[in-house]
Amino acid sequence: METIHHINIIIHATAGSIALAAGFIALLSRKGGHMHLRAGWTFSWMISIVIITGLAGILLFNRNNFLLVITLLSGYTCFSGIRAIRLRGRRPGIVDLLAPVAVMAAGIYYLYYMHSHGLYWSPVVIYSTLGALFLVTVYDLLKPLLPTGILARAVLYEHTYKMVSAFSAITSAFTGTVLPQYKPYSQFLPSVAGVTCIIITFIMLGYKRIPLQSSTRL
Repeated sequence: METIHHINIIIHATAGSIALAAGFIALLSRKGGHMHLRAGWTFSWMISIVIITGLAGILLFNRNNFLLVITLLSGYTCFSGIRAIRLRGRRPGIVDLLAPVAVMAAGIYYLYYMHSHGLYWSPVVIYSTLGALFLVTVYDLLKPLLPTGILARAVLYEHTYKMVSAFSAITSAFTGTVLPQYKPYSQFLPSVAGVTCIIITFIMLGYKRIPLQSSTRL
């Protein structure tokens, strides 16, 4: 069992490293361009592997339970960010409503777990991460009530916020694990950088239009 755990860690770390590199390229490349799309899809696939191996480490090997929150945040925001581009302002489907409900249920369970067993990491990191997760899921659940015109105009802003949030989440997990002596700063500073990146991108979106391209069906 220990050998399987080590293999799982290697796969998890490798996929996470590739996701970080791909996400960085997607952030720096021309939005809507070929490199941006390829790096974005690589990031998404690697995030999927990170989620699977992360959940395996938590559920099968009883490792760091805070990674459950990071896994939920990075995985869901990545999924929802891609769905935003896929839908392009159309009404959400059943999968777009079931996914946030499931993620919120997992987040609530984690809150119960925290209060039952005590905080594992800094409260500022845990509550800010859960707050960001609930913010996104509540917004997605409210989408059916919003006019399609508003949804269409918000597509690029929504995609930007969610994908950068996913990138910030796995970066926080990486720096928090590699630089434990600098906690909690190594955990929340990547999120601060992510928010800064989102603000800059939103300002740029206000001055120029980034081409919206269709993506492969999820």
